[in-house]
Amino acid sequence: QVQLVESGGGLVQVGATLRLSCAASGSTFSNFAVGWFRQVPGKEREFVAALHRNGIATVYADSVKGRFTISRDNAKNTVFLQMNSLKPEDTALYSCARYYGTYGSAWWENSDEYDSWGQGTQVTVSS
Repeated sequence: QVQLVESGGGLVQVGATLRLSCAASGSTFSNFAVGWFRQVPGKEREFVAALHRNGIATVYADSVKGRFTISRDNAKNTVFLQMNSLKPEDTALYSCARYYGTYGSAWWENSDEYDSWGQGTQVTVSS
């Protein structure tokens, strides 16, 4: 059974940088795609970024494109979310999850096709 654990969140100021980590146990990331989502209390979970199981193809939400980068370290069995130029609207609980669906059109968007959700790591950006 795959278990994912996030870390790296914190309280930062506008324009700062954070790198979130998503460490896997029970399987390797080469076997599945992984997505990062974020959620603010009272709002729907929002897609942030995804990395195909090939470790190369990436997808980003328009709101983070050009600022965030998703990557994978196979030796550490960890996926990272590098977040630059943080904005107050990036404040949320960030979670990673395993994608188990099929790779059709816009496969990354549907959070219902992810499982093994981690507990999340809080990111707070103050202005």
